[in-house]
Amino acid sequence: MNLPDFNTPPHNTRIVVAMSGGVDSSVAAALMVEAGFEVIGMTLQLYDQGAALGKKGACCAGQDIYDARQVCDKLGIPHYVLDYESRFNQAVIEDFADSYLRGETPIPCVRCNQQVKFKDLLTTARELGAQALITGHYVQRLETEGRAELHRAVDPSRDQSYFLFATTQNQLDFLRFPLGGLPKIETRAHALRFGLEIADKPDSQDICFVPNGSYVSVLEKLRPGALEDGEIVHLDGRVLGRHKGIINYTIGQRKGLGIGGGEPLYVIRLDPTTHRVIVGPYEALARTEIWVKEVNWLGEEAHGPVRCEVRVRSTRPPIPADVTLEADGRAHVTFLTPEYGVAPGQACVFYQGSRVLGGGWIVNQMSL
Repeated sequence: MNLPDFNTPPHNTRIVVAMSGGVDSSVAAALMVEAGFEVIGMTLQLYDQGAALGKKGACCAGQDIYDARQVCDKLGIPHYVLDYESRFNQAVIEDFADSYLRGETPIPCVRCNQQVKFKDLLTTARELGAQALITGHYVQRLETEGRAELHRAVDPSRDQSYFLFATTQNQLDFLRFPLGGLPKIETRAHALRFGLEIADKPDSQDICFVPNGSYVSVLEKLRPGALEDGEIVHLDGRVLGRHKGIINYTIGQRKGLGIGGGEPLYVIRLDPTTHRVIVGPYEALARTEIWVKEVNWLGEEAHGPVRCEVRVRSTRPPIPADVTLEADGRAHVTFLTPEYGVAPGQACVFYQGSRVLGGGWIVNQMSL
């Protein structure tokens, strides 16, 4: 476990814990109380609390706010709920919808961390005189020669570093992640030890504002007409069928294309301008280079290509690549071996060993 270390004794050190109502953030708060810190629990209300009440498998829902308050009462610490619904809608939900209409595959949880949780919540924590913002994420914050670095969690099955690549150096200096050195089973054991009622609560699975994983129904409400149909076209120009909206497809998809038997075909590209889904054989998915935008760089100053490993999806293993940073906030990524299923809108995250060097958003090659 990585307990934070400050220049002041714990009882004179105020910290804020971001509490989602789940096991991880609750245990993080309990560990801080046990260590003697002055702890404030803080929860964000990100969308309509009445609509969210009773929804399972999400975070920051009505039930989760209640659970967070119960944990704080158990620990004897103050708990505050901040209404960030408007900010969340603009920075996350609207961006989510627009990204799909551009033929991308977005990751709203990264945008939430980037634009809301690690931005506005961190600012509020500082205004309260806190010396750190604590979260229950499974990543590690290590220091080398006085510089804070972001590293993968000790437990690779729980590692969340891919989703935190946009954490800036300034934010990382203020953040602490006490669970980064623990396996999940030990976290739950702590929850039982502290007598927390949420010890057996399931982990969040769905995107919080997408009920039952049905993002298409959400997009229909946000963007009427998003399900405009179009052609499914082979790379060789053959029209193989029709679809009911490109938002139903993602790069690399094989199942559910609705074009019958024959050779195995995969989604190679989405064209939002012509509303076409372009399909082809697996080898057509191969990419040897990509561009990423809005790069967040946590490494040392780079002059020329940086040899590292990159991950283009949270479910893909890292592969070796050269990353060249550009002055305009973009980066050119050259894979040493071809990568498959690279989707615009996903993140490309850079690693050196366990350290996160940063990352950026994969750009649609057609827009370059």
